[in-house]
Amino acid sequence: MGVILPEPLPESTVSLDATVLLDWYDREQRDLPWRRPGVSAWQILVSEFMLQQTPVARVEPIWRDWIARWPTPSATAAASQADVLRAWGKLGYPRRAKRLHECATTIATDHGDEVPDDVDTLLTLPGVGVYTARAVACFAYGKRVPVVDTNVRRVVARAVHGRADSPASVRDLADVEALLPNDERAPRFSVAVMELGATVCTARSPKCGICPLGACAWRAAGYPPATTPARRPQRFTGTDRQVRGRLLDVLRANASPVPRAELDVVWLTDTVQRDRALLSLLSDGLVEQTADGLFALAGEGG
Repeated sequence: MGVILPEPLPESTVSLDATVLLDWYDREQRDLPWRRPGVSAWQILVSEFMLQQTPVARVEPIWRDWIARWPTPSATAAASQADVLRAWGKLGYPRRAKRLHECATTIATDHGDEVPDDVDTLLTLPGVGVYTARAVACFAYGKRVPVVDTNVRRVVARAVHGRADSPASVRDLADVEALLPNDERAPRFSVAVMELGATVCTARSPKCGICPLGACAWRAAGYPPATTPARRPQRFTGTDRQVRGRLLDVLRANASPVPRAELDVVWLTDTVQRDRALLSLLSDGLVEQTADGLFALAGEGG
């Protein structure tokens, strides 16, 4: 049974002109490799995993190498966990790599090596949440389903509701579904709205002068400021994430387990933090400790 969406917000009668938006998208879209003809549903799913919290420029080379090496779910599933973690490289949040490997295994084993095409089944896959399930159904299979990320949410908040931005809400899906064309243009419309938010209607420096939309409630209201505090950029330097990354770098560079001393030297400024980071990697199943006290990437502990 599909999810029953709540009624959309009745705050504005402003809509998004699909013809204008799609004409703009056809002219201005970025040439991203996972949008090209012939890209499989699996390869689109891989891109969605990688693009979570990671900029396009960092994802593109890793994605190209990944699909050249492992073009199908079964090829990915056959790889070792350690190989997958090495291939993930510097994308960050390496638990995503582990979940992608688990997802590939489930698809290969339970779905005949084919990515499911419906949202409900996609949601049962490891690592696949509401956004990713809808993105794959829409972008890979052309389904008319609302796809909401931060870029889409911002465009709708501004153009339709006249707000500078909007926090995530249970009504987001209903809001976006109400805007979708009732024809075969819906999937392209979804990616066009996302592209508009990513390249024109940006969070910090919106380029309103080149926006293709003729009607925008935020513009008409005189660009009222946000009523909620701006999100502070996530700090990386000095965080546990940085320490985890340095520990993983050592293990990626070694095909066999290493002694604790090789890990200890990567972060001497705060040994408590280093120990905490290593423990979290062990807890997440990204690192293993051997019986004789050495450390290795998952699957290489012997």
